[in-house]
Amino acid sequence: MKVEIVNKERPVLSEKAKAEIQTVIGYYPEGKSKSAILRVLHIVEEEAGGWLSPDTMDMVAEILNITAIEVYEVATFYTMFNLHPVGKYVFEVCHTGPCMLVGSDNIIKYIEDKLNIKVGGTTSDGMFTLKTAECLGACGYGPMLQCGKFYHEHLTPEKVDELIEACRRDEVKIY
Repeated sequence: MKVEIVNKERPVLSEKAKAEIQTVIGYYPEGKSKSAILRVLHIVEEEAGGWLSPDTMDMVAEILNITAIEVYEVATFYTMFNLHPVGKYVFEVCHTGPCMLVGSDNIIKYIEDKLNIKVGGTTSDGMFTLKTAECLGACGYGPMLQCGKFYHEHLTPEKVDELIEACRRDEVKIY
């Protein structure tokens, strides 16, 4: 299956992304391309600037030869996908029991105050978005947040300040 982009409103995938998508689809038996949906959504989201528009999700459906609703169901179920434009750096702070017990609520409030945004908001310069996550699977390291693919653990206000400043200097890897 060759990936072709025909709608100019959809992101144009790089040759690298197209090749990666084809490789991922190839891991599954013929007719079972839907099994590649999570990885394909991640690839396309990264190519599309960090979020999945309806047009982008429609493109994924075409690539995988499935219905658009099947893509929407997956993209809207998992909080790891962004369905609206987000900042360059997305801070997803865990706010479940174990992290709350060690101060995640305080960290969330600190970030809100520091960046002058609320959970779900993006700074006016488009640099930061703050989200909460149900569980990031690092219960022994809380309070913690995920930024891109990377965890930042045992957070304190000082560590948050360091992370924000490193992001502003463009020193933080997200992929």
